[in-house]
Amino acid sequence: MAQTYEFYAERAAAAEAAADNATLDNVREREMRSAKTWTALADQARRVTLQREKTEREKAEARAAEQG
Repeated sequence: MAQTYEFYAERAAAAEAAADNATLDNVREREMRSAKTWTALADQARRVTLQREKTEREKAEARAAEQG
């Protein structure tokens, strides 16, 4: 199952919150690395979704042009 932008963004927010609440430096750093990774995954999911929508729109336009 493909994960969505929202899923990854929620994970990033949770990691950021955990980093903010961490009392140990190594835990804070680990959570910040995690947040950075989740954010990158969210950005990638967003780009994939936008590209998929663009491709579907272009295919629909091409089909309409062929019919009309």
